[in-house]
Amino acid sequence: MPSLDDLKKRIKSVKSTQKITKAMKMVAAAKLKKAQDDAEKGRPYSDKIHNIILNLTKSVADPENSSKLLVGTGNDKTYLCLVMTADRGLCGGFNTNICKLAKKFFKQSLSEKKILKIVTVGTKGFDQLKKEYGKFIIEKRNFKNVKKVSFSQANEIGKFVLENFKKNEFDKCFIFFNNFKNVITQVPQMQQIIPVAKSVTELETQKESKTSNLYEYEPEEEEILEDLLPKNISTQIFKALLENAASEQGSRMTAMDNATRNAGDLVEKLTITYNRSRQASITKELIEIISGAESL
Repeated sequence: MPSLDDLKKRIKSVKSTQKITKAMKMVAAAKLKKAQDDAEKGRPYSDKIHNIILNLTKSVADPENSSKLLVGTGNDKTYLCLVMTADRGLCGGFNTNICKLAKKFFKQSLSEKKILKIVTVGTKGFDQLKKEYGKFIIEKRNFKNVKKVSFSQANEIGKFVLENFKKNEFDKCFIFFNNFKNVITQVPQMQQIIPVAKSVTELETQKESKTSNLYEYEPEEEEILEDLLPKNISTQIFKALLENAASEQGSRMTAMDNATRNAGDLVEKLTITYNRSRQASITKELIEIISGAESL
């Protein structure tokens, strides 16, 4: 059984940890509001640019000979996967959940004889994937020295993806990130960005069908797509980074709140143990004094 001094030190140590986790929770809560606002403001823009591209596609005279970013290379052999995680830990299962979804996709793709090329955006993603899928990682990036991720960082990644696509390095590109729902819920998500995914919700389809006759494009649809499709890559990547930023702070806030509560419970248990040990020690000393007095 630990001594009273050991229990005192343990209680002091847990209380110090509790102060740290509580402070981290408060910092995450302060950052969450801004990150959540940014993510929510970015969604309509990214969704709209995607829907406009789909609307333009319907008006293209020869869709089969359109940009490869829209129709693909004609092959389905090589996949480029962007796994977006955080550069810091202590945020619950945020990083693990993204990597778990990515690993599941990697395993399935390799079983289908696909060629994998992985780009990790974030230190934690690289750390979790390097052991099992290190030989497939062609690029690793992080934003440790960046206070707040902006569109310029997303555009750098987008340019890297486009350069590799122009060199015919891959046929399809997927991004993995956490979609922010609320403080407690962040859903790991995979999105295809090259070629442009054709899937839209039924509601979006109805909205577009009602308004599609109202649009007249100048210049021609093909020219607009040539300019819009590359921008869409960076836009979707930026949206994923914004969703990740909000999800990271939400997950960290929840994790630190749980850690603070657990530290409080542990302090209570240790205090009870300390008091019992102290009482037992006092009782033992009294018995020894009484026994000594009786022997005299």
